[in-house]
Amino acid sequence: MPQILPHKCKLVFALALCVPASIAMIAAARAETISGALAKAYMNNPTLNAQRAGTRAVDENVPKATAGFRPTITATTDIGFQNNEAWSPATVNRNSGASITGANTGSYTKPRGAGLTIQQNLFNGNRTVNGVKQAESQVLQSREQLRSVEQTVLVNGANVYMNILRDTAILNLRMNNVKVLEQQLKLTRDRFQVGEVTRTDVAQAESALAIGRSDAFVAQSNLQNSLAVYRQIIGEQPKSLMPAQPLSALLPKNVKAATDLALKEHPDVVAALHAADTASLATKISEGALYPTVNLTGNVQRRYDTNNIRDTRVTTASVVGQLSIPIYDGGVSYANIRQAKETYGQARLQVDVQRETVRAAVVSSWGLFENAARVIDAQQAAVRATEIALAGVREEAKVGQRTTVDVLNAQQLLLNARVQLVTAQRDRVANSYVLMQSIGQLLAEKLQLKVTPYDPSLHFDQVKGKWIGVRTPDGR
Repeated sequence: MPQILPHKCKLVFALALCVPASIAMIAAARAETISGALAKAYMNNPTLNAQRAGTRAVDENVPKATAGFRPTITATTDIGFQNNEAWSPATVNRNSGASITGANTGSYTKPRGAGLTIQQNLFNGNRTVNGVKQAESQVLQSREQLRSVEQTVLVNGANVYMNILRDTAILNLRMNNVKVLEQQLKLTRDRFQVGEVTRTDVAQAESALAIGRSDAFVAQSNLQNSLAVYRQIIGEQPKSLMPAQPLSALLPKNVKAATDLALKEHPDVVAALHAADTASLATKISEGALYPTVNLTGNVQRRYDTNNIRDTRVTTASVVGQLSIPIYDGGVSYANIRQAKETYGQARLQVDVQRETVRAAVVSSWGLFENAARVIDAQQAAVRATEIALAGVREEAKVGQRTTVDVLNAQQLLLNARVQLVTAQRDRVANSYVLMQSIGQLLAEKLQLKVTPYDPSLHFDQVKGKWIGVRTPDGR
């Protein structure tokens, strides 16, 4: 008798077979393209939006540094109560002998006043000038870091998109294989009943079916995992996904052109250059501590009830210029300068590190992309050959020239070849996106995504000249 699957197993396989159909019914009936999915990730991915918020925060370093050019204004006011009492004891007049009674005297005042102080720095060793330049370099560095995160999000979106297509196809292959193995087991049992094969053949067919079911469960789990990652990156459940094509038209002609472009425009390299600029300016800022500082201070005050005299009013005003010349601070300033120079040297070396990292990534991803096409050709040939071989083994098995295990092995070879072909097709497309990322060109405008590109300079222009205000440009 044919072996009947347990009810729970039947249910799981039924759900697995329905996965592609259920994906198509989620959210909308219209199929999703890879460009549409990446556009959603560009707009909704929380990691990318968080990096954009971080870039806006870095923009505020410029008005903070510019504040050194502006005056500081401080208003003060105070009020107090003062009661003064004086007591003189009784005395005797020596001439007349008369007694003079003691007396109590005193006064009650409310000393109070208000003042306004304005201080303007005139020179501080160019620390403010270099501080503004450093803040601007930090802004440019943060923009390149944003571009890098954007590329990471888009390549992750492309990978998970292709993973779902691959995992769905592999699941279908695994489920079809289970059906074939069930038929093979039934045929083997029927032949065993008439004495054409032995019990060993039946056991081999049963084992192959059990392994096929296990592989199907694994394929189902892989698909479920890809669905979860898709939701995490893209921001919504996938619809019915359309096949995707590699980005061949957007790629440079050869690996040398790709490497030259990457070394020039990759955001990680450009960010490292801005980091070196920031470190260089930090050295100049540290050196500014050795220069004199010139400040101009204006002060005006009005006081009432001064010197314990009621109803008095005193107004004072002054303008004072102050020159401070550093002589020696224990060597702290010199240590800061030396430390800043070493940090700058490290930053310059990090530029070389990033260039070599980018160069290696381009060469590696270029090789993977090119080889993927050759792998596809080889796997297509393997599929054609194994299909012919399987058909021949089945015919030979009917006349007793092949055993059951030969048929099962041929079926497994065909299944493996088809799975590897699906994987190679996925890798060809995914590797093209990885290659674009390694070059530094995997950006929304390059991919022509239907989105409004995020422009970090808009927020910068809104805040760089602000003198006052606590609200952000978006109203918070």
